[in-house]
Amino acid sequence: MAEYVYCNGTLVRADEAHVGIYDHGFLYGDGVFEGIRAYNGGVFRLTEHVRRLYRSAHALSIRLPMEQDEFRAAIIETVKANNMQSCYIRVSVSRGTGLGLDPEQIHNDPTIIISTRQLRLYPQAMYDEGLDVITASTRVPPAVCIDPQIKSLGRYINNILAKMEANRVGAGEALMLNMAGNVAEATGDNLFLVRDGALITPPTSEGALVGITREAVMKLAADLGVPVSEKVVTLYDCYTSDETFLTGTAAEVIPMVRLDSRAIGSGKPGPITHAIIDAFRRCTATECEPVYA
Repeated sequence: MAEYVYCNGTLVRADEAHVGIYDHGFLYGDGVFEGIRAYNGGVFRLTEHVRRLYRSAHALSIRLPMEQDEFRAAIIETVKANNMQSCYIRVSVSRGTGLGLDPEQIHNDPTIIISTRQLRLYPQAMYDEGLDVITASTRVPPAVCIDPQIKSLGRYINNILAKMEANRVGAGEALMLNMAGNVAEATGDNLFLVRDGALITPPTSEGALVGITREAVMKLAADLGVPVSEKVVTLYDCYTSDETFLTGTAAEVIPMVRLDSRAIGSGKPGPITHAIIDAFRRCTATECEPVYA
């Protein structure tokens, strides 16, 4: 079956879609994106993802040519065109095309690409047994320089470099620190600690993305009666926590059981982590916007 992508208002075969060589996203990382998941014929947190996309675009003064409900419909139509039940949906938006940094000197007509693929970041064994994680030497950009609330294309080069550090030593993931030495996030995930029965996660001001899965987990924890707070997190806090897990659209919820050769808690996924994973799976099974209704 042919693979279709949404390309600037039209569904086309993936092998026929193209982006111009002077596209600002390609030349300068000048754009925004979202990663979204579909489960069993429904899209998870579609409205929240599209809202975040539009907030990111507005923050960069990128003017999208359609309303949010039209964009949601385009995402659903792309999933339908590929007859996907469960998949990873990638939405990419660039400012437009033209050579040179100055947005006033380019054709400000955003390039919009929506695609669907199967994606699994980690093997099942890592979900069952937990991740072995390192601390990367590559830091997240300071929040005063690049606001982590903007999910921009150009920001992620540091995350890629940190992931390469993890790959070099065979680790499943890497934590990234900010310039103050506090933990911000993992290369593609948010971080949660469990201490004395409560969850702690770094705030956005420390360099963490306000993740959609992060927000879902915070609500699920509250529903389970598990207190949640946003606090500055140090490596010491991670090393000495009772449990730790990571969250993200692609990763979902995955336990982290070792950090820098130190066991976290018992060295196995803990009871609160298991409870959050189970609650998240129930959530994705029941709270998706239907594609094929």
